[in-house]
Amino acid sequence: MSARLPEPLQNLIDTLARLPGIGPKMAARLAFHLLQQTIPEQNRLIRSLESVQSGLQPCTRCGYIATGELCTVCRDTSRDEGSIAVVATSLDVVALDRSGAYQGVFHVLGGLLSPMDGIGPDQLRIRELEARVSARLASGAQVEVILATNPSLEGEATASEIQARLQALGAPPTLHVSRIARGLPMGSDIEYADPSTLARALEGRRSL
Repeated sequence: MSARLPEPLQNLIDTLARLPGIGPKMAARLAFHLLQQTIPEQNRLIRSLESVQSGLQPCTRCGYIATGELCTVCRDTSRDEGSIAVVATSLDVVALDRSGAYQGVFHVLGGLLSPMDGIGPDQLRIRELEARVSARLASGAQVEVILATNPSLEGEATASEIQARLQALGAPPTLHVSRIARGLPMGSDIEYADPSTLARALEGRRSL
């Protein structure tokens, strides 16, 4: 007869196993590690989770994580509001901002188009993006929308949908819609690249 874990511990393992990238074995290791922590350390983790649940909300303007109505990016007056990078998730905001190469603002869609999963345009924050762009154009200002979704089937479909919708709102030079470049990553070898990646690298070439 196999030894069964106490129900509270098994529930913790099952909960941890639902996290992305965490398998059953890793979940068990994490659960036993937490079990060995002191009560104050366990309470610190509990308080952190509770503060995330009650203290965070989507930014009313861009959809990024915020502690109030607006996130830190939207409150930053040094940002270029004429440049809007459209991303799928808040993690993408962190990645782009960490690069230091982008000083504009963001718009978080909350996912990508995926008909198989029941995610269509109405399930994403595309209408909110259209409203932001329309408001800026109505004020007489120019705006560039950078489609920064992943180079996957879902990402490409989402970018195409947004591009088609935005083209109905304005035309260059008032409204400029661009797509992040795709191609060979730094340090890679051409001989090992797949044909699709090489084709995109050639399409995105620039003059020197």
